[in-house]
Amino acid sequence: MIAEQMNPAPEDNPATTTTRRPIIAIDGPAGAGKSTIARHIAQYFGLLNLETGAMYRAFALKALGENISLEDLPSLAALSTKTTIHLEPGEEGNRVFLDGVDVTGKLRDPAVTDGASRVSVHPQIRAWMVRLQQELGASGGVVMEGRDIGTVVFPHADVKIFLDAAPEVRGLRRYDQMGQTGTEVTVAAAEVVQEMHARDERDRNRIDSPLKPAEDAVLLDSTHLTLDEVVARAEEIVTEKIHLQARA
Repeated sequence: MIAEQMNPAPEDNPATTTTRRPIIAIDGPAGAGKSTIARHIAQYFGLLNLETGAMYRAFALKALGENISLEDLPSLAALSTKTTIHLEPGEEGNRVFLDGVDVTGKLRDPAVTDGASRVSVHPQIRAWMVRLQQELGASGGVVMEGRDIGTVVFPHADVKIFLDAAPEVRGLRRYDQMGQTGTEVTVAAAEVVQEMHARDERDRNRIDSPLKPAEDAVLLDSTHLTLDEVVARAEEIVTEKIHLQARA
């Protein structure tokens, strides 16, 4: 559990004392803990958390529900033209609305998670998603997490963190997360780790917007860190970066 910490006082909060509200990009592979860290950073600094991975999962959920092959780009592109995805902040993270329906509870299904990686390899779908994400974060004051936020969506983000961990560690974390949803887990931990390797291969080697750290991103490897340690380091990175920019 994340140790309780006091939010910075308004006069000490670098995210609220600068003239322009910052954009904070947190990128990294599946299972690295991006959602957890982004949610905490947004709350700590009084910013809006935008979970872009949930947007891809929502679209994959719709494609699967309509029995559209995740390799059928023309059908996926047509589907995107009649799809709306909206995020609303909630106490436990973002609520995700697909065509006006709250689908938050359906987005961690393994088939949906895998589907998100598969639809994201299509340049046309990524271009559509990037436009949506840029619209959501254009006014600043956001923490946006994903796989290409600091390189493609907001290359001029004020703070860029690339959160990573060994695939075996990320796979076991994802397996534990599945067991906490209250639904029966029907796959073995080794299968989840294997899928993590396969997803890394797809994400890092896709032609369009491959997963990689931005040149000016701060690498934060959580393989041997506790959650509290990762949170503390992320807070330090954000504070240092924003203070440096304020003095520039």
